[in-house]
Amino acid sequence: MGLRLSSHKPAFASAFEHQFALETLKSEKLRVTILLGAWIGSFLLMVSLFLLFSEQFQATFHGRFKDFGINFLLVATLTATALYLERLAISRVIRKQQEGSPLLRYVSALIETSIPTIGILVANQFLGSVYGLFTPAPTAYALFIVLSVLRLDFKLCVFTGAVAAIEYAAVAFFLINAAGNAGLEPILGGLPPHLAKAVLYLLIGVVAGLVSLQIKKRILNSFEMAEERNRISRTFGEYVSPAVVDKLLTLKPDLRSENKTVCVMFLDIRNFTGFAEKRTPAEVVEYLESLFEFMVEIINRHNGIINKFLGDGFMAVFGAPLSDGHDCANALEAAKEILDRVHRETEAGSILPTKVGIGLHAGEAVTGSIGSAQRREYTVIGDVVNLAARIEKLNKEFDSQLLISEIVWQSLDAQFAPARPMGHVQVRGRQEPIQVYQVA
Repeated sequence: MGLRLSSHKPAFASAFEHQFALETLKSEKLRVTILLGAWIGSFLLMVSLFLLFSEQFQATFHGRFKDFGINFLLVATLTATALYLERLAISRVIRKQQEGSPLLRYVSALIETSIPTIGILVANQFLGSVYGLFTPAPTAYALFIVLSVLRLDFKLCVFTGAVAAIEYAAVAFFLINAAGNAGLEPILGGLPPHLAKAVLYLLIGVVAGLVSLQIKKRILNSFEMAEERNRISRTFGEYVSPAVVDKLLTLKPDLRSENKTVCVMFLDIRNFTGFAEKRTPAEVVEYLESLFEFMVEIINRHNGIINKFLGDGFMAVFGAPLSDGHDCANALEAAKEILDRVHRETEAGSILPTKVGIGLHAGEAVTGSIGSAQRREYTVIGDVVNLAARIEKLNKEFDSQLLISEIVWQSLDAQFAPARPMGHVQVRGRQEPIQVYQVA
């Protein structure tokens, strides 16, 4: 998806996939950390319950509570150690900027999801019959399945749910058959309720997988959107307005070379050479920024873009890459507002005394993104550009500030009609004279 701005997409995709794999590993690390914390918290809770209700536990485990406690402590310690070692292994892979092995992720999921199964079997060894199925151990399946979302892998989530379902169903089948008809209530000794519970574990795994797909999709979309925004900024320059960037992201136009009718504006700051000669580079830059700050804002607001800065001026384009159908009118309105703003800022003493010259011309041009994978630029090429620059220079000859070509004047509505015709003027580099109009 996105703008076709360069040919370095495959390289970017490869780098992105590697970076996303590392981010997935960080998510895995978070998952294991949560599991470890939950396991330690559960262990402390169980110990507290054992201490508070020791008599009830003693009766429940038929006087073998101490033996159960030793086995419980052993299982809890082995589980916590395994999770801690898994966390260390993931941290090591992340530090080495490597990608985790897919096979090891499945092995990890199998081992982790088997922990509740071991808990059921250990508890049942002391409780007898099928009562191990009714301990808190099966509830842990849900915890492992839900946290599998952080693996950001649909298949792994489903695999985790499937392991929980198969192991629980197998354990239930084994324990119920081993117990036989030992006077159990049908709800306790019947297999269907446990099979239904196993199916629910599988469904939870599928739902967790779908959630992980959505999260992964949102992350990928966010990264791609950010990359598209960065590419647009690199192509058009940081001075393109956020509104234009948002429109480009929404419309996703093809920015390869194409013919377009555009209106080109050239702006030049008068007597800049003499000004710069008497000041330090820092003062010159500060002066230019004080002007360009509001000029760029005005251009952007009138649906134009600054195509390039020219030291003591700039070239702006209206009608490419986006057009609202009023490009010449937008350009003229922007030019008039710039002149008015320069006058007001000078009168207020906000900027040094400044005069500018502006030239507008409209016509067909070749527009598109050109350059290399390292640096691309949106460029407008054609006679319309050259002639707009020549028209701007005529301001010095006519002692004017804003000149427009006949094409621009003819495209305007009646409200823009007031303009003084300057006659046909010969410009350098052209055989035929051109008609220009003075607006200011």
